[in-house]
Amino acid sequence: MYLIDTNIFLEILLEQEKSKECEELISRLNQIEEYFYVSSFTLHSIEVVMTKQNKTDALKEFLLDILSSRIIEIGTNAMDELNALKIMRKFNLDFDDALQTYICENHKLKIISFDRHFDKTSIKRLEPKSFI
Repeated sequence: MYLIDTNIFLEILLEQEKSKECEELISRLNQIEEYFYVSSFTLHSIEVVMTKQNKTDALKEFLLDILSSRIIEIGTNAMDELNALKIMRKFNLDFDDALQTYICENHKLKIISFDRHFDKTSIKRLEPKSFI
């Protein structure tokens, strides 16, 4: 079971350097017999980035794609976010990475991400090319 990090989706949405690799992963999700998750924090982060860049049409398409995909959304509450603060201090992470780490630890997930900050945590990080 895997949590897909924010940067995987932003690579595609913002047409960045590794977007093709990320697109291949997303297109293969239905063929892989595993569960894939996205945090509500990731969705909100993407919504902020896309609306600031006035890309609401692309955002709408992304959200519709999430709704029609096999990706399951995981929400957090204030207690989860308090626990993320502990992880933030323990591993010297930004809050967003700490929250993703907490979610992975709490749900026994690995993370799909390009962010090497996760390598110093207790969770396993994979890149999209691991699934292609």
